[in-house]
Amino acid sequence: MNGGTTSRTIAPRCECLSKIVNKKRRRTEIPVISTILVKRAPGDIRRGLLDAGDRVIPCALGRGGIRALKREGDGATPAASMRITGGYFRADRLLRPPARYPLRAIRSDDGWCDAPDNPNYNRHVRLPFSGSHETMMRDDRLYDICLVLDWNRPPKGRSRNRGSAIFLHIAKAGFPPTEGCIAVEPEAMRWLLPRIGPETIVRIDR
Repeated sequence: MNGGTTSRTIAPRCECLSKIVNKKRRRTEIPVISTILVKRAPGDIRRGLLDAGDRVIPCALGRGGIRALKREGDGATPAASMRITGGYFRADRLLRPPARYPLRAIRSDDGWCDAPDNPNYNRHVRLPFSGSHETMMRDDRLYDICLVLDWNRPPKGRSRNRGSAIFLHIAKAGFPPTEGCIAVEPEAMRWLLPRIGPETIVRIDR
């Protein structure tokens, strides 16, 4: 009899506890930001403000400012709506950060082709690579976390000379201009990562 009574009293308590835990999980779940708006900061075409929900984040932009007609080598950040397709991180410097899309650990043979005439233009490549490219494993900390934007990439298609390697990455101290990427402070990147996903649109306005 005592065994039966215990079973009847514990089951409802366990059920109630499970409901409480699930409610807490729902309350602590971080919502995804649907649209991130990037605009030029007042007074400097190479500095920007990244509006991400309830937070405005300072960022570095390309040395050529924001341009609708982006060309390879112009140093401009493209005026466009883009999505993040994935990214990279330095596993030798930090633990894998929480993210809603795939993040690959950067290896010493990771590169990115920026040669417009090469069939691998604006694609990840393995080093050594004969065409013009940049090395993903850098001595500085810019690519400690590096998110790939789909500018001039599938599913939109690739066009020669329209620009390559447009990333969202870590900024240098003082926000010096980039070669066309968007760069934020490490703390801002850590805040953004769990709040952006494949459905997030990054819209850059002039």
